[in-house]
Amino acid sequence: MRRIGVLTAGGDAPGMNAAIRSVARSAIHEDLEVIGFERGYAGLIGGQTRSMGPRSVSGIINLGGTILKTSRCEEMKTPQGLRKAADILKKYEIDGLITIGGDGAFRGASELREASSIPIVGIPATIDNDVAGTDTTIGFDTAVNTALLAIDKIRDTATSHERIFVVEVMGRRRGFLALEVGLADGVEVILLPEVEFNLDELCEILKHGRRERKTSEIIVMAEGAGNSRSIVDHIAKNTGYEVRLTTLGHIQRGGSPTAISRVLACQFGHYATKLLIEGAEEKIVGIKDGRIVSSDLEYAWKGKKELDLRLYQLARILSA
Repeated sequence: MRRIGVLTAGGDAPGMNAAIRSVARSAIHEDLEVIGFERGYAGLIGGQTRSMGPRSVSGIINLGGTILKTSRCEEMKTPQGLRKAADILKKYEIDGLITIGGDGAFRGASELREASSIPIVGIPATIDNDVAGTDTTIGFDTAVNTALLAIDKIRDTATSHERIFVVEVMGRRRGFLALEVGLADGVEVILLPEVEFNLDELCEILKHGRRERKTSEIIVMAEGAGNSRSIVDHIAKNTGYEVRLTTLGHIQRGGSPTAISRVLACQFGHYATKLLIEGAEEKIVGIKDGRIVSSDLEYAWKGKKELDLRLYQLARILSA
């Protein structure tokens, strides 16, 4: 192996730059050349490259986003797009590719591996934390802390005005982020796509809290748990309380990565490079019980990562 490629695909996550830095410097340490593909798979298909030397990744470990840029790429879902991407890898004499992203990025990587026969290793970086094969992903801890900071400020207003606030966080299909944030902030109710809930029962919980002399409440919901505006309207109509909606949105993706996200990115980037050098062909890196591990690339996007519902039950107990 003489030359490897690296790209970031799908949604950005804090710590992606730290992972790029780790890949580049780990590979250079082993006398490998590193080529960065810009704008994810779209840039790969278009042959948008940059040479990655040790100084090209200086001063980025603390930056959010990704210096390689990222995008969604519908063309990668077609046989023609996959052939174009495979041809580019061949043109630039890429001996192995590292893809940094989430489950969608890894699905594309699996298909590209089949089309090109080039070894590919994935690094899980997504604030959704929904990648199978790893306990946590790069960027998840940062997104949790970003949401916590916002909700702490919202709580001040909720308490002062004796209001109910529904705070919508990211998570179209999974509720890992909402669960972690809700438990850590001690909110009254957490709404998740994985757990069925009844709005009338939710209203009774809020009424019970007022009878127990609670004067304000915070509800954290994943965006995939339902229509947040309809939920707010239902609560207001059926309780008579003042209810406000705050959608945190893309603020959760940005900002300087936490120490946990940075250290994880350093470990993942180094191990992914090591796997390629040692002959791995289709893997992702991850962390299990505190140990850096690898698993099959296909499992990362086909496998379903289970939500720890013990944390959900704990949150309900502690919200009384």
